[in-house]
Amino acid sequence: MYESKAVSCCSSSPEQEEEISYVNCEGFLAGTIETAIDQVARVKAELTASDKIGSFKARWGVGRMSYAVAPGLYAVGNPTPESPVLVSANYKLSFDSLRKELGGLDLWILVINTKGINVWCAAGKGTFGTAEILRMVAETKLPALVSHRKLILPQLGAPGVAAHRVKAESGFRVIYGPVRAGDLPAFLKNDCKAEPEMRRTTFTFLNRLVLTPVEIVGLLKPLAGLTLAIFLLSSTALLVGGDQYRLLAVIAQTAQILVPFILAALTGAVLAPALLPYIPGRALAWKGWVLGMVLAVILLVGAYSNTSWLLKSAYLLALPAIASFLSLNFTGSTTYTSLSGVVKEMGVALPVMIISASLGAVALIVSFFI
Repeated sequence: MYESKAVSCCSSSPEQEEEISYVNCEGFLAGTIETAIDQVARVKAELTASDKIGSFKARWGVGRMSYAVAPGLYAVGNPTPESPVLVSANYKLSFDSLRKELGGLDLWILVINTKGINVWCAAGKGTFGTAEILRMVAETKLPALVSHRKLILPQLGAPGVAAHRVKAESGFRVIYGPVRAGDLPAFLKNDCKAEPEMRRTTFTFLNRLVLTPVEIVGLLKPLAGLTLAIFLLSSTALLVGGDQYRLLAVIAQTAQILVPFILAALTGAVLAPALLPYIPGRALAWKGWVLGMVLAVILLVGAYSNTSWLLKSAYLLALPAIASFLSLNFTGSTTYTSLSGVVKEMGVALPVMIISASLGAVALIVSFFI
């Protein structure tokens, strides 16, 4: 097998294992090919039932943090030293989306370590970047394997890559491929020239909602913890006040207080991305805050109008912060942000969220005893 960690996707170094574990490679490999350096793993250009099941599970957060392939060099078909080199993230959904479009082609795929994050998110948050590309070019001994000096990168990876540095430090010129992997065969056939429609990025309603399942699953544990905390506070308040303990009353109070927090979580994880183009402003934290505040006002003038001023204060402070924080999860997966924009937005928004949510938590706790 290949001397580096590149080819053996079934194993990794101890350092890599500390970061992320990789999926079993047997399902997508089709043997190896001999090169001037060593053997290189060949991947299939079609998806199996196992690939599709794994994709569905990853969308719902099942095994999501280990749904990655080992970084390194892979072959599609029977590539030669003159064959193109495509660069991909090691998130298996990205890797699968690429290879399933390459049937009948002969080329190389250089998979870089984005820590199991897709190209767009990784570029927006810095892991699909210049340093990692340079590292993998050197580690896989790519200059000795191919006769040309071109790397074809996905266009959506551009925000994280300094092409001039890649050229200066490795000798490889960066060429940005089309937005959609399905356009790659035509792009390659056209001497790596993209038609205008290949450069256009769309972010439709369904595109925006594709990430919500994993976000919803991720909310289950925090909401369970919040439910327990509210239940214990309600029980404690009854006992401290000398009232008779009634389990059904405590459960009812817990549910009543909890509902706005659940709605705020769904607002940030579902409503914010769904309504993204229609909310004023560009910062996702702001968009989530706006929706969270609208939710809080609607609740406080409606079903929760008779609650105490402390509980109202808790909702006004906490609900926008929750929706805003969850909206930030989409910063690396939209057409609205860039790496520098994400860093700047988080630097401004996170302290405000923390202060607002903390004050809301204090108001909520005190409301049980006053």
